Amino acid sequence: MSRVVEDSNRRLLRARDAMDRTYSQPLDIPSLARIAFVSEAHFIRIFRATFGETPHRYLQRRRVERSMFLLRETERSITDICLDVGFTSLGTFSRTFRDIVGESPTEYRQQSVVRAVPTCFTMSWTRPSSFGEAFAANGH
Repeated sequence: MSRVVEDSNRRLLRARDAMDRTYSQPLDIPSLARIAFVSEAHFIRIFRATFGETPHRYLQRRRVERSMFLLRETERSITDICLDVGFTSLGTFSRTFRDIVGESPTEYRQQSVVRAVPTCFTMSWTRPSSFGEAFAANGH
């Protein structure tokens, strides 16, 4: 791999790591592009080419992933969880959750079983992989 590609990948990983660390805070493309030292349009283009989804979709998936854990492991209200993971609208949260997971947050909570295994395994087993997968799997 050329040094240019390696440097580009390293900068993209820094931006993705920032998204992973601060998923619950408002994040915008200009600040993420600055982390990667590229223009906004180029950042979106190379992020998608490298990771298979846009930065916005990646961030939404990370937020939903965290909310899945909170729905399984806590009794906190869905509204509180929605706000804690970085969504500003319960409607957007519920729609996005259903698009990714295939069921509403309420349905997910009701069907979830807390397993006596390390959290890292549970998160790996239940991690949503991409937008539309749940929708496609359900045949809709």
